Amino acid sequence: MENKIKKKIVTIIGARPQFIKAAVVSRELRKRTGIEEIIIHTGQHFDENMSKIFFDELEIAEPKYNLGISSLSQGAMTGKMIESIEKIVIDERPDLVLLYGDTNSTLAGALATVKLNIPVAHVEAGLRSFNNKMPEEINRILTDRISSLLFTPTDKATENLTAEGFINLGARIIPSGDVMYDSAILYKNNEKIPDIEIPEKFILATIHRPETTDSYENLINCINVLKNNAPFPVILSLHPRTKDKIKKYKIDTDCGNLMLIDPVSYREMQYLLGRSEFVATDSGGLQKESFFNGKYCLTLRTETEWVELVDNGTNYVCGYDPVKIIEAMDIIVKKDRFDPASYDLYGNGNASKIIVDTIIDYLN
Repeated sequence: MENKIKKKIVTIIGARPQFIKAAVVSRELRKRTGIEEIIIHTGQHFDENMSKIFFDELEIAEPKYNLGISSLSQGAMTGKMIESIEKIVIDERPDLVLLYGDTNSTLAGALATVKLNIPVAHVEAGLRSFNNKMPEEINRILTDRISSLLFTPTDKATENLTAEGFINLGARIIPSGDVMYDSAILYKNNEKIPDIEIPEKFILATIHRPETTDSYENLINCINVLKNNAPFPVILSLHPRTKDKIKKYKIDTDCGNLMLIDPVSYREMQYLLGRSEFVATDSGGLQKESFFNGKYCLTLRTETEWVELVDNGTNYVCGYDPVKIIEAMDIIVKKDRFDPASYDLYGNGNASKIIVDTIIDYLN
């Protein structure tokens, strides 16, 4: 039964993957009576192609608050976000704050909220890379620890929380499935052709994580192997951070297989994913999106949270070693296509309904 007294939920988002996740959950929230959702956009991703276009395409409600906090160090960004979010939460007095993923926006929202004795719900809880040098790993561990509702996207995520003793910490662990899978199903037939020249066969690539871009050696290894050794042309969607680092390090991106493009929208990315030969990325979200589209993924990191994709042979974690990257590409091009529907990894495409049903039950 739906609640009769109106409940207020504050959703905090700030980066591309969070926009995609929030879109399907917010859509489900709008179906319910007695729920008011207020969106705070921290501004962590502010570029037109990485922010506004996602709100427009995915039909996310206009944020009531846009904090405009970006392009700062980890500590400065998180601190400014905590200060701004705290003021808003005090004014709004929500019944619950809803967070996604593992960005600085996630951790700042959790810290600001829990100190005001307001419950936190964390979507995509329980993921672990077991690499504490990653800012995202710190963000997700701390957010999990102080959340009241922990929505896990995979069995492994649930196992991680259980192994860490969360069942004794007063939080509820809810195996919800993955909201990114909900989104992939919802927008599968709603692609958009990007305004670029698209080769007949190509590899789709993204590079953006600090551990890749802040290291000259890691970044140039990725760029050079994609430019000189890829079996097909490479469309590299260039994050602003990566673009700045390429310029700073004076890395030559001309010639070879490399085709640099500006960041594309979600629907445009789905179009490219569906037509690519395979994916090369250091993005956590794109690893799953490649799987949802039946594409093998070459992960340009030393570890992944999505271990189930490695276990089933659809994801190859290569780090930054050119030899390993080349070997993985040689293996992938010889493989047969796979059907993601033949695996049972991320739920049944109804994660957003499970999340909203659980929140309504919790608030009542």
